[in-house]
Amino acid sequence: MSIEEQSHWRVVSVSVKGTSHEKRGQPCQDANHWRVLPNGILVAAVADGAGSANLGEVGAKIAVSAAVETISKLKLLPADDLAWQQNLIEALRSAKTAVLAESQVREVEVRDLAATLILVVATPELVIAAQVGDGAAVVGDGEKNIFLLTEPQTGEHINETTFLISEPGVETAQVKVWLGKPVNLAIFSDGLQMLALRMPMGLPHSPFFVPLFQFMTVVSDKQEATKQLEEFLRSPKVTSRTDDDLTLLLAQFSSPT
Repeated sequence: MSIEEQSHWRVVSVSVKGTSHEKRGQPCQDANHWRVLPNGILVAAVADGAGSANLGEVGAKIAVSAAVETISKLKLLPADDLAWQQNLIEALRSAKTAVLAESQVREVEVRDLAATLILVVATPELVIAAQVGDGAAVVGDGEKNIFLLTEPQTGEHINETTFLISEPGVETAQVKVWLGKPVNLAIFSDGLQMLALRMPMGLPHSPFFVPLFQFMTVVSDKQEATKQLEEFLRSPKVTSRTDDDLTLLLAQFSSPT
C-alpha cells in the first residue's frame, strides 16, 4: 500500500490517546481529517476535545469533518487569499453549527462537546489557516525554513483556551495567510506544543520538525508510515514530556516535474 498521495500531496496523520487518558480509561479526544481537492489543494483539520467535556471526542470529530467538508463542497474555489480567508471562517461557523446540532440530537449541553479547531488550506502558491483554541500549524518552504502559521490561543491561566462552541470562538479566530510555495506542513494539537515550539517565544523548534519532514521524504508505505508516526508519538521521548492526547498531521508537497 503506497503512502496517501494525491495531486502531489503526501499525507500521514495520527491521533493517539495520552497516557493520562490511558490510566483513567478515557477515550482519545483528539481528531483529524483531511482531503485533497482539484488543482493540488489540501484541506486539513485537527481538533482537541476539552478535557472537561464528557463528549469532547465527539465534538472534535464532528468539527474536523464539518470544516473540511464545507471547504471541499465549494462550487467555485476562491481566486485570492481574501476570499479563502472568508471561506475558512464560514467553515468554522459550519463546524460550530454541526456541533450545536449534535448536542440537540443527543439532548446534552453543548459544552459537553467542546473542542478546539485548526483548519488549514494549502495550495501550491499559498497556505491559509483559521484556528480557534490551542495547538498550532507550521509550514516549511523549499529552503528548509520553517514558519509558524498559527499559534496557541491561551487564556489567563495554564491549560485555559477558547473553544469552538463558545460565544467568541469564531469571531476571535486566528486567520493567517502565508504566501509562498509550501513543501512541508504540520498541524498538531496542544499536547505537542511544548515539544514542537520554543517557549516562551512560541517559535517552531527545528530539531522537532526537521526529522519529521525528512521522514515524509523517505517513507513510501502508508501503513508503515502511520505505524512509525504512532510509535513516535507513543515513545518515551514524547510521553516523558506530555501525558495529553496527541495529534500530528504531516503533509509534503512535490511540484510536478
